Amino acid sequence: MTQSLPARGNNLDPWYDSYAARTAGLAASEVRALFAVASRPEVVSLAGGMPYVSALPQELVTGAMQKVMADEGPTALQYGSGQGVPRLREQILEVMALEGISGSADDVVVTTGSQHALELFSKLFLDPGDVVIAEGPSYVTAMVIFRSYQAEVDHVPMDEHGLLPGALREHIARLKAAGRRIKFLYTIPTFHNPAGVTLSWERRLEILEICAAEGILVLEDNPYGLLYFGDRPPAAMRSIEDEGVVYLGTFSKTLAPGFRLGWALAPHAIREKLILANEAAVLSPSSFTQLVVSEYLSKADWRGQIDIFRGVYRERKEAMLAALAEHLPELSWTNPNGGFYVWLTLPPALDSKAMLPRAVKELVAYTPGTAFYADGGGRHNIRLSFCYPTPDQIRIGIRRLANVVNGELDLLETFAGTGEFAPTRTDGVSYPPSDMR
Repeated sequence: MTQSLPARGNNLDPWYDSYAARTAGLAASEVRALFAVASRPEVVSLAGGMPYVSALPQELVTGAMQKVMADEGPTALQYGSGQGVPRLREQILEVMALEGISGSADDVVVTTGSQHALELFSKLFLDPGDVVIAEGPSYVTAMVIFRSYQAEVDHVPMDEHGLLPGALREHIARLKAAGRRIKFLYTIPTFHNPAGVTLSWERRLEILEICAAEGILVLEDNPYGLLYFGDRPPAAMRSIEDEGVVYLGTFSKTLAPGFRLGWALAPHAIREKLILANEAAVLSPSSFTQLVVSEYLSKADWRGQIDIFRGVYRERKEAMLAALAEHLPELSWTNPNGGFYVWLTLPPALDSKAMLPRAVKELVAYTPGTAFYADGGGRHNIRLSFCYPTPDQIRIGIRRLANVVNGELDLLETFAGTGEFAPTRTDGVSYPPSDMR
């Protein structure tokens, strides 16, 4: 017998009125919405932060898989621990040691990518109406997660040296005076996504002092820290502070995202709750992928492979900056010393989100700056990703983007007489746009 649906909801979803209130915060990010377009072969995508996994020799991975199945097949195909394989957790300590972090394998929780760790942490800490402090701009999917738990994001401005400590003090004081409950500071201090800038060592110390004095936990997200192009970046914030920092890491950028393996390093009490939340969500992370990655770390020259990735991304960043200097010299952009992204500032008259359809028509895709703000900011900014396209594709993509930008300016000058704009770069390309300061 067919049961009739309740007379509720709307024409598109009869169950609309049955969803939990927190689902109102769920929305497709602007990055995800671009994937269908950007995947067309004729489009040069400067939008997604996809690692160039072709630089990883396949035999390293297939050899590790074969070894695992030959030696540990039944274990690899079975359920595992909610905390993760002990051997892999010990190896994760070796990875984190490269960024100055010391810790215990007992305090490492393996997750299905660091994105999953971010979601578990938010689930543990966020109640409706809570406030998360984050850089402005900030990682797009982190904001989606925070909103899904009905929290608000308060953006603190940045400059070329990262988050501004003075502005952080002001925001904390304002929020507390308004009776708001601040749960944590979410930060990507090294090769920031999307801005590409790195928080200086002095500011890391000052921000940790501020948060300790104010009783605010720090959530340090560090996907890109080992992918530096020149000098090593400052040591991780977790290397300075044990109890006040939860650190998130991942193999997605230094190995491959298809393994879906990340981790959290947390103080003991938080670690216990993360394990319980992990078990409630996925029961256990994949035993097979954990053992394969562990075998890779045991037998392959993984440090050398990271160095290969550094060279690949350095070449692509240099191609992007050279193309920007050639085709859009009036604009300003950041010059990252590592990671995946350049943050571009458009003339004030242009809107990156409104301009995107024209860009796609010109066969180039980017991510509009609005994706990285919870408060509607970023309309004059674009995130450009240099990690996946080849240098030749990058040059083609920037040339197409320049055609779009110049075409928009020509239209404004022709029809509105508003073609004037003030460039913000004063000495090269190493400084972030003025609206990040």
